[in-house]
Amino acid sequence: MTKKMRVAYAVVFALILAALTFAYAAANTVPVTYAGDGSSITSGYTVSNVHYVLDTTNPANISQVTFSLDAPANDVRIQLVNGGAWFSCSTAGTSVTCNVSGVTVLAANTLRVVAVQ
Repeated sequence: MTKKMRVAYAVVFALILAALTFAYAAANTVPVTYAGDGSSITSGYTVSNVHYVLDTTNPANISQVTFSLDAPANDVRIQLVNGGAWFSCSTAGTSVTCNVSGVTVLAANTLRVVAVQ
């Protein structure tokens, strides 16, 4: 076998390997999901109908936050103070309820919602 034939076989083999690799990678698909975080424009959930519930024994504290999402989520968390604690929420369809502790109305300076499908 000549040197030119060996080089030709190597090139053909490399092309076949590259085509197979591309075909395998093209078969990977990522399902459409809701995702987003931050205050800039992100693709993700739309939050609406936000209600803050004051503590019945001390109305200077927030005891609960409720809101709606435009689609159901599996895991939702909120933050009410920049750099503060994160609170887990419960979901029922698109309705979200977050029990909060240790946050005063005066200290609350943000509502950051992180939700995943």
